[in-house]
Amino acid sequence: MRELHLANGLLIRGDLILLVASRYPNLEHPLWHLPGGRRRAGELLHATLRREFAEETGLTVQSEHLLYLSESFDHATTTHILSATFSVQAQGESRCPLDDAHIVDLAWVPREELAGTITVNVVREPLLAYLNGSRRAYFGFENADVSIVFADET
Repeated sequence: MRELHLANGLLIRGDLILLVASRYPNLEHPLWHLPGGRRRAGELLHATLRREFAEETGLTVQSEHLLYLSESFDHATTTHILSATFSVQAQGESRCPLDDAHIVDLAWVPREELAGTITVNVVREPLLAYLNGSRRAYFGFENADVSIVFADET
């Protein structure tokens, strides 16, 4: 069984949430999600968050608080996924980097459009719960509703 640890950041400006769209070799359409990604060996989650945010958005961020953990299991790839979502602060303007072929778009999405933009339950449901005032710290999903194959794993 494979273990995958992710760090994601919630950046809010007014009523807008920063999202990125990632392309995966096994999926027809990109998936929208919070900026962030896979922890490298020996890397702490806050370092993962800063690195991934810079790669995906061009922004330098400071993590503030751990908002929630979500956990799921992808039966198709036998992958156990643990995802930590932090609140972040950033300065500057976001951009979709040209050197990250994985990220195909970046957008500031109004809160009321998140449910229709983020299609993966294990990403959408904890985020919407948090934004609607839930202070639940853990979300467990027996079955991830999507299988992800990363380009560097094919």
